[in-house]
Amino acid sequence: MPEGDTVKNTAEVLHRALAGQRLTKTDFRVPALATTDLAGWTVRESTCRGKHLLLRLDAPDGGRYTLHSHLRMDGSWRAYPPEGRWTGGPGHLIRVALHTDKATAVGYHLHDLALVPTDDEHTLVGHLGPDLLGPDWDPAEAARRIAGRPEVAIAEALLDQRNLAGIGNLYKCELLYLRGVWPWTPVSDVDDVDGLVRLARRLLTANVGRWTQTTTGSLHRGGTTYVYGRRAQPCRRCGSAIRQAEQGDRVTYWCSRCQPEPR
Repeated sequence: MPEGDTVKNTAEVLHRALAGQRLTKTDFRVPALATTDLAGWTVRESTCRGKHLLLRLDAPDGGRYTLHSHLRMDGSWRAYPPEGRWTGGPGHLIRVALHTDKATAVGYHLHDLALVPTDDEHTLVGHLGPDLLGPDWDPAEAARRIAGRPEVAIAEALLDQRNLAGIGNLYKCELLYLRGVWPWTPVSDVDDVDGLVRLARRLLTANVGRWTQTTTGSLHRGGTTYVYGRRAQPCRRCGSAIRQAEQGDRVTYWCSRCQPEPR
């Protein structure tokens, strides 16, 4: 699930593979960049903001640019040796391939792929709230932004990247379970929003550096989450069946006993 921790891990993979390297060949397979040729450009760094990947480049003329991509639900980047076999498989739609003498980075199912001057990055990510895994993380500001729309359901407020950047559906469900909050509770009725966003930071930070996301502490298949993806299975605390329902454009999982609807 490409949430903030997965995106950070991906950024670090790309940084290790490409940073400081000169691009020898590029292949863009999206209409807006189909004729773009970055051969001769140098990769300065790979970083991220929330769920947005930012590959920063130096052009031969001294200009600085950023290749922006978003993974959404199905995107990924992989790095291979220069002559290595790309193992994405036929079902993985390639959007871009970046070649250097030491590595090849391939982007599959990427979204919102764009090349902009680095000075214009704000046009793509300036709307985001404090980044849970970034140097700008500010829990008080994140809580203030969430509280700014008191009528919104807390589950939807957590997914709003304008409030805080990096939470996806998995962490949304798990956070609310751990805090005992019914997902449809209006923000105004949530007792401790500040504590909620601080817990979010701890959960994402704990999963940086590994690809298996866990909120339970277990890395075993089927044991990594409390409620997410566990419809009709017994709650790990009380034994009640985990419930599932659509909420906005996402699916929410919760335990009706551990997260009771306010009366």
